Amino acid sequence: MSFTLASWNINSVRLREGLVARLMEEEAPDILCLQECKSPVELIPLDRFNALGYTHIVARGQKGYNGVAILSKLPLTDVGSHDFAALGHARHVTARLDNGVVIHNCYVPAGGDIPDREQNEKFGHKLDFLTQMRDHFHADRPAKSILVGDLNIAPREDDVWNHKQLLKIVSHTPVEVEHLGQTQDAGRWVDVTRADIPTGNLYSWWSYRSSDWDTADKGRRLDHIWATPDIAGAAHGSRILRPARGWDAPSDHVPVFATFDL
Repeated sequence: MSFTLASWNINSVRLREGLVARLMEEEAPDILCLQECKSPVELIPLDRFNALGYTHIVARGQKGYNGVAILSKLPLTDVGSHDFAALGHARHVTARLDNGVVIHNCYVPAGGDIPDREQNEKFGHKLDFLTQMRDHFHADRPAKSILVGDLNIAPREDDVWNHKQLLKIVSHTPVEVEHLGQTQDAGRWVDVTRADIPTGNLYSWWSYRSSDWDTADKGRRLDHIWATPDIAGAAHGSRILRPARGWDAPSDHVPVFATFDL
């Protein structure tokens, strides 16, 4: 069984329904994991997506914020979700394919602007979320699993446009990178993107604040695809769809892809 999976923080699935449909038409991943859907599940525009072949969905939603969805051409079984850090947010959902592969779709809190949990509770929420993810994967070691999503951390020096300038900027601080690393180690997760593309600058997010994001190119790799060691070797074809950042009324994130031959 071979399938291509894409992950994308869409920043409102209803506002950007047309962009989701464009991706489905032009790239046609077998599975599309969305984050920051900002919609109750019942208001996701499924009719259009169903017509494009995405007839299976497992999702968690809430009005106006957060929200994660797995849209698929392949049958899915809903196998639950976790409210890491007990925030009451729709930030995680898990589905199983018929071949037994489990897919985790995660949206880690952004963490606000100040990298200090005493001054900024949102930063504390982010660290607690990652800690509880770590503990979950320690207690229930995943196998034959894929984890994708907007993890809101760019861990490597070449995952940001300027390592030194961003060391005190939320998403690249040492404490965040350490927490993400502990979460990755707990599940023995393999960073599929970097296994495929081991060197060079890679970005999946460019701020809306930049007047010319493409020329300035001050990006960060916040969006990730991980796999457990038992299937990570079956992954290939990793790529990041940079041109999507230039689509009309885009998300500030772009889709990331990987193909699995299982």
